[in-house]
Amino acid sequence: MARSLLFLLLLLLLPMAAWAGSTALSDDVLGLIVFKAEVVDPQSKLATWDEDDDHPCAWFGVTCDPATRRVVALTLDGLSLSGKLGRGLLQLRSLKTLTLARNNFSGELNPDLLSRIDALQTLDLSENRLSGSIPDAFFAQCRSIRSMSLAKNDISGEIPHNVGSCSTLASLDLSSNRLSGSMPSEIWLLNALRSLDLSNNALVGDIPVGIKRMYNLRSISLRGNQLTGSLPDDIGDCLLLTSLDLSSNSLSGNLPDSLRKLSICGYLSLSSNSFTGDVPTWIGELRNLETLDLSGNKFSGQIPSSLGKLELLKELDLSRNSFTGSLPESISACKSLREVDFSSNSLTGTLPSWVFELGLQRILISDNVLSGSIQVPAIAASAARVLDLSGNDFSGVIPAEISDLRGLELLNLSRNSLSGYIPMSVGELKFLEVLDASENRLNGTIPLEIGEVISLKELRLGMNSLTGDIPTQIGNCSSLTSLDLSQNNLTGPIPPTIAELPHLRSVDLSQNKLTGTIPKNLSDLPLISFNISHNLLSGDIPTGTFFNTIPVSSLIDNPGLCGSALNISCPAVLPKPIVLNPNSSSNPLSQPASNPNTLRHRKIKILSISTLIAIAAAAIIAAGVVVITVLNLKVRPSVSNSATAAPFALSDGYLSQSPTTDSSSGKLVMFGGGEAEFSAGTHALLNKDCELGRGGFGAVYQAVLRDGRPVAIKKLTVSSLVKSQDEFEREVSILGNVRHHNLVALKGYYWTSSLQLLIYEFVPGGNLYKHLHECTASNSLSWQERFDIILGIARSLACLHQHNIIHYNLKSSNVLLDDSGEPKVGDYGLAKLLPMLDHYVLSSKVQSALGYMAPEFTCRTVKITDKCDVYGFGVLVLEILSGRRPVEYMEDDVVMLCDLVRGALDEGRAEECIDERLGGKFPIDEAVPVIKLGLICTSRVPSNRPDMTEVVNILELIRCPQDSQEDEIG
Repeated sequence: MARSLLFLLLLLLLPMAAWAGSTALSDDVLGLIVFKAEVVDPQSKLATWDEDDDHPCAWFGVTCDPATRRVVALTLDGLSLSGKLGRGLLQLRSLKTLTLARNNFSGELNPDLLSRIDALQTLDLSENRLSGSIPDAFFAQCRSIRSMSLAKNDISGEIPHNVGSCSTLASLDLSSNRLSGSMPSEIWLLNALRSLDLSNNALVGDIPVGIKRMYNLRSISLRGNQLTGSLPDDIGDCLLLTSLDLSSNSLSGNLPDSLRKLSICGYLSLSSNSFTGDVPTWIGELRNLETLDLSGNKFSGQIPSSLGKLELLKELDLSRNSFTGSLPESISACKSLREVDFSSNSLTGTLPSWVFELGLQRILISDNVLSGSIQVPAIAASAARVLDLSGNDFSGVIPAEISDLRGLELLNLSRNSLSGYIPMSVGELKFLEVLDASENRLNGTIPLEIGEVISLKELRLGMNSLTGDIPTQIGNCSSLTSLDLSQNNLTGPIPPTIAELPHLRSVDLSQNKLTGTIPKNLSDLPLISFNISHNLLSGDIPTGTFFNTIPVSSLIDNPGLCGSALNISCPAVLPKPIVLNPNSSSNPLSQPASNPNTLRHRKIKILSISTLIAIAAAAIIAAGVVVITVLNLKVRPSVSNSATAAPFALSDGYLSQSPTTDSSSGKLVMFGGGEAEFSAGTHALLNKDCELGRGGFGAVYQAVLRDGRPVAIKKLTVSSLVKSQDEFEREVSILGNVRHHNLVALKGYYWTSSLQLLIYEFVPGGNLYKHLHECTASNSLSWQERFDIILGIARSLACLHQHNIIHYNLKSSNVLLDDSGEPKVGDYGLAKLLPMLDHYVLSSKVQSALGYMAPEFTCRTVKITDKCDVYGFGVLVLEILSGRRPVEYMEDDVVMLCDLVRGALDEGRAEECIDERLGGKFPIDEAVPVIKLGLICTSRVPSNRPDMTEVVNILELIRCPQDSQEDEIG
């Protein structure tokens, strides 16, 4: 209360003091005290600021001129200060440097800041939470300003045209905001400008002409906008440019010849645009280049040999283009080169020796058409940390000399035609974290030395012809998180040492010839997926958190397995049979035999019958094995290993089995077996009375199978966009084979050229949206229920991403709750059924719910990845915790939930973000970390968002040991 009164008094006195002609010294003290009164100072850094002092020169962060004792610098960066930039700063008339970077200041820019503080030369307000637009008057009277940074705020609107009036400005940084509109041509009037950064905004249109006037410009960054058109012809007239970054826009056309004038340029990035044509040979004239990034364009032709003239070049990225021909031998002259990326082109020829001789640290040449053998020369430098040669046509063996690259952390040789054994020398790669040699023709056994690579996190050897046992030494790889040995000819048991790997999350041993039982202590691991299907395993399936809900598809085709997961009872353990000695007098079944010959004859007779029975049983078993083997060989190549398909005709409004195969017939496929018929016809299936809801892809109806199981039927209403039948069935089969207890299981599908139905398990508990937004405090979800729902959703997304499936449409209405309150995520992966996965389809058909959409959906040049799901998950977390919708519309404002929660957290009001219907009953030690995790997941930069596997791990760590107790906030 006293602080508020002081603040009001100072606000009233401030203009009066100015009118009364008070001393300059008191103006500085008064101005700083008013500034402090509007600031929240969690670290008490401003505690030394005392209004009773005659001067502020000894205060924290304050610098004075020794002669005049006026405040000339205020430096308060990185102190977690929050509040508004109040009028008190305007009293510091001699201020030259104002640095408030890396705090949490909010509100709009004061239009009088530059005009009132006419001595200001340096202004740094970067990395705060400033919002609104830049006032037109802000640049009107720049006076002596030389350096200005408003980067990493939330400033929107257009850049004022009068920015050109700041004639003394040498550095301007407006990056990482929400600025829109076109670049003002007046910006090229800043003749003193040396550095310009407008990156990571939403600027549109062409780069304005007139850049040649910027003869002092050293650095320009326009990356991460939506700029179009070709590069200005005079861009090369900025002869002093040392750094030019125009990446991640929609620029097009050929490279202008004027670029060859940038002889002192050291950094040139034009990546993720639509530039075309050949890369001109004059690129070799830019002798000072250290970084050249032309990736993600439409360049064609051969890679120019003139690149060999760039002796200072350290990083070269030409990936994701349409380059042809071979890798130039001239690059061997680039002695400073450390990183190369030629991936995703159409390069041919063999692997040049300079790849291993230059001492490169990162070598990425994946997804080309290179052939021949991989030869590591004896003089190979050992600096390589990443070697990715995947997706080519390399043949021959993996060279034993690969171990000479001792610093390797990632080795990817997958999707080639390599043969022979995995060399034992791989055990010498002590720093290796990822080894991927899948999809080759490797044979022989897995070397025992693999256990010496203790830093290994991912081992992928699937789709080869490996034989022998899985080595028990693999249990020494204590960092292993992912193990894929699927589709080989491995035999023997699953080594129990695998259960000793504490970080193991994903295991795929499917389609081998493994025998024996599943190690019981595997249930102690935090597994996300464990696929052992199509083997010869037997015995009980372990029980535990994961194995209680393991998908059936991960266990099928193991004739001897039993347990609740397969709904197969395990046989009881029978006592050993009693063996009776026929010569013993105690045998109650023995009869006296005075004639030894009679006894001998009886033994021979019994032996003959036993032998005959054994022979007959062996013959039956052998015949059964042959039949089963033949059937398996016929079944395995099918589209779905567990699907039962039958043609169905749609006639008289009913689905009925049809012996015909004409164009009017449909096809009904049920995954995992079951009655392939419905108890009612399509007039009931698609009746309005049976409708459960509607979404972006179509309506959902409730139905019942012939065997009595309830199901949900989704009728796709995007028939004109659906792929061909083959592609549709392939994509649906992929979705049908994904099983997780937090995913709505896809049971099957029905196809005709005019009607497509998806058959899902029926989840009776309604969707999460209703439980969050259509219930009262008396029946709202508890904290424990909300946490469990968040964790369940995270686990389901982690499972999808493990199968390379992106959800694309995560929102609360697509999360269902079963009878026990367990969440089940639905509508996953449906965008893959459409012919073109472009931004228009995603934004208009799939991501229809405003608020969940990741920022990259609005930028056509940014690749859509599973990080989009992470963003939607983050929004969903905040929605579950707060009980508020992602976007709320007020009378004159639109409130984004992410912004609201972030602001409350910054101001220390985290508990106010939690749904008030909980009545304050929640553990604050769990609530705050979950809020922060949700905000991290909604980062505007995709690479800053965690993977869903990491999210699951974090949530499991956040959960308090006493999670059954709900503490009230005092």
